[in-house]
Amino acid sequence: MSLAPYRRVFSYPRARQMLLLGLLLRVPIFSTGVLLMLHVTDHLGRSWTEAGVVSALATLAIAISGPWRGRLLDTYGLRRVLIPSIVITGTTWAIAPFVGYWPLLIMVGVAGLFVVPIFSIARQGVIAAVPSGDRRTALSADSVTVELAYMSGPALALLISTQIGTAWTLLMVQMLALLGSVTLWILNPPLREEGDQQAGPVDAPAASVARSSWLGPRFVVLCLAAAATTIVLVGSEVAVVAAVKDWGDEGQLGVIFAAWGLGSILGGVTYGALSRGFSPFLLLAALAVTSVPMAWASSAGAVAVLGLIAGVFCAPTVTASVEAVSRAVPALARGEAMGWHGSSMTMGSAIAAPLAGVAIDHGGYQVAILVVCAVGLAIALGGGSVMLRERRRAQRLALAA
Repeated sequence: MSLAPYRRVFSYPRARQMLLLGLLLRVPIFSTGVLLMLHVTDHLGRSWTEAGVVSALATLAIAISGPWRGRLLDTYGLRRVLIPSIVITGTTWAIAPFVGYWPLLIMVGVAGLFVVPIFSIARQGVIAAVPSGDRRTALSADSVTVELAYMSGPALALLISTQIGTAWTLLMVQMLALLGSVTLWILNPPLREEGDQQAGPVDAPAASVARSSWLGPRFVVLCLAAAATTIVLVGSEVAVVAAVKDWGDEGQLGVIFAAWGLGSILGGVTYGALSRGFSPFLLLAALAVTSVPMAWASSAGAVAVLGLIAGVFCAPTVTASVEAVSRAVPALARGEAMGWHGSSMTMGSAIAAPLAGVAIDHGGYQVAILVVCAVGLAIALGGGSVMLRERRRAQRLALAA
């Protein structure tokens, strides 16, 4: 495997800048969910159900925020969108860790609605920073930073919380996010490719693009693929946690998730170095199929090995769907499109946990893994069929013209 594509990507200063900022701003996002659960149960003395309500509200608010704030990015530019986020989330999170349950519930919802749309910003910034031929490699590098943030953020936050408590840890994590947001505002990286005559200046209001020009079957199935990816991943994670608890081997969960994450990083790095990409539906099918054997694992060690194998297809599936969206949507509408893509992944996560939970209650962790993998495979097959039909339709229209 040649690392030359990565050397090219990292030779662009703006690409390095966006990858680093993306990592900095994603760590708080991944850390906050688990911290909030512990804060509600340990610091506020509430039930796990009440903690789940807070987590669900935060997830829903962020999912609603993605397309809305993504469209604002397209229309008003980065700095004008960041100012409300900086002011509102900075103020809200400076107070929220130190209030009671009901004020916390309200503040978490408000903060989620105005969260910095970092997934959309980082991916647009990375796309704009490199030539089109290096896009897959750059997006693969971005997927690796997501995996690093997901692996390190919660673990570090939980470690710190054992020393200073959840309230102060929440404050520290959110102030890190605020610092990253201010840095992003100062740097003001372009979110559209240089030379895009339609796009205009970075901060200029953009001409509107009719949604009907891109919001069609092709885009919808790409969003469904994004949702299915997190359904398979999160649903499998929930099932694995249930399995390991049944075996009385909870101490091995860290090893299992580390192996899973390592597989994703290896897959992401390898995919970015390839000379050509693959359909996100093909990769989604591979992710679902390789996750199935975990249903028959009988030990934590076996799950770790199988998770490492299945993880190889995680980052490439996300990268392929992001790249497909970026090429299917006009640059002027990319912010909203990336917002929908990110919200689809968020909603997939929100669906996966209760879906897996019901399956575990009625049939055990094996059934849960089979159910979420079946959902992923069904969407991969259905989405691939839609894409093939749309491609043939476009070819017929081109010939008729």
